[in-house]
Amino acid sequence: MSTGDLLSIDPLELKFPFELKKQISCSLQLSNKTDSYVAFKVKTTNPKKYCVRPNTGVVLPRSTCDVIVTMQAQKEAPADMQCKDKFLLQSVKVNDGVAAKDINAEMFNKEAGHIVEECKLRVVYVSPPQPPSPVAEGSEEGSSPRGSVTENGNSNGAEFSNAARALADRPEFQEKSLEAKVLISRLTEEKNNAVQQNNKLRQELELLRRESSKSSSGGISIMFVIFIGLLGIILGYLMKRT
Repeated sequence: MSTGDLLSIDPLELKFPFELKKQISCSLQLSNKTDSYVAFKVKTTNPKKYCVRPNTGVVLPRSTCDVIVTMQAQKEAPADMQCKDKFLLQSVKVNDGVAAKDINAEMFNKEAGHIVEECKLRVVYVSPPQPPSPVAEGSEEGSSPRGSVTENGNSNGAEFSNAARALADRPEFQEKSLEAKVLISRLTEEKNNAVQQNNKLRQELELLRRESSKSSSGGISIMFVIFIGLLGIILGYLMKRT
């Protein structure tokens, strides 16, 4: 900010976010530090390149005025993004009641005895603001916008493996796992025994059937019937155990 006796000027650098083939504007704020009317005039070393509105005006006592500087669209960027253009803002006290339409070049003539303050402003090109990166719907802040199916699959598989290992290392899980193994082993052994008993009984039944058919052609012996009943009871008991 300028510290002149008449006007405070903010900022002292005209910063333009440079983009090719696009008009760019920035603003200046002029603040009257006195109890008098102050007239101002804005000049530039490259008038065809810039448009200043207003380029002349009057700032009332203890009030402010905004000046808009617009750079015309440029077809090419300068080397190293450096700009040599300059602006000069002149200010002078004028009589009370003077309006912008009353301002003339003679007011800023130092040779005529007018006390004219001058402030030089330089032009600076800056990089335009970058748009925010798009975020996929449902993704959390700070996370990757979108993961591929392969990435998700690998990630999920690794997480599952880690969780399984962590669960297997817990003492209560190991204890339950041991109990389950013992139970499965006992049930398997009982099933195998039941199958063996079943096969043995079938063989004996077949042997008795053959002997019965040889010894008696008129009917079934009582012992054969009793044996069949016992066999059914034993099989039923074994099936309930398995």
